Amino acid sequence: QAPKRGGKAPVPAKKKTEKVTNPLFEKRPKQFGIGGALPPKKDLHRFVKWPKVVRIQRQRRILKQRLKVPPALHQFTRTLDKNLATNLFKMLLKYRPEDKVAKKERLLKRAQAEAEGKTVEAKKPIVVKYGLNHVTYLIEQENGGPLLHCQGKISPWIDCSQEDCFCSVPDHSEERG
Repeated sequence: QAPKRGGKAPVPAKKKTEKVTNPLFEKRPKQFGIGGALPPKKDLHRFVKWPKVVRIQRQRRILKQRLKVPPALHQFTRTLDKNLATNLFKMLLKYRPEDKVAKKERLLKRAQAEAEGKTVEAKKPIVVKYGLNHVTYLIEQENGGPLLHCQGKISPWIDCSQEDCFCSVPDHSEERG
């Protein structure tokens, strides 16, 4: 019969060459059981107990790959440049919380005005709110304004989960003094 179109021609069978073995040396497979040969070296790199910092970094990287990041958190991945951050901190100095002496003076003036019989507007000064617990409480009460995240030791994944976040500033604590 003629070969079919497109088919492969039959390949001639290869002859096996017999190896000459010395009868004095028998080939025996290694026995890795108890009391037998040592097993071959394995790569135990995966089973090393890595330092906690390394484990956390790797877990965070995998989490960021697997999770869909909401926009409120994603904006914290990009920080302000140093010039803009300096201007921001200068502006925030104007809204610095009052110290005990200033508060005492303000309350004394208010008490004197009330003693004289004048009507006094009880108006609190506008100040920057700070502290993780306080800011979280304000967000829960929905009366927190724009949120500024200064990157310190707290991850923005923990720090903010609302849509009213403002910007992220790198931590220059060693530069500010």
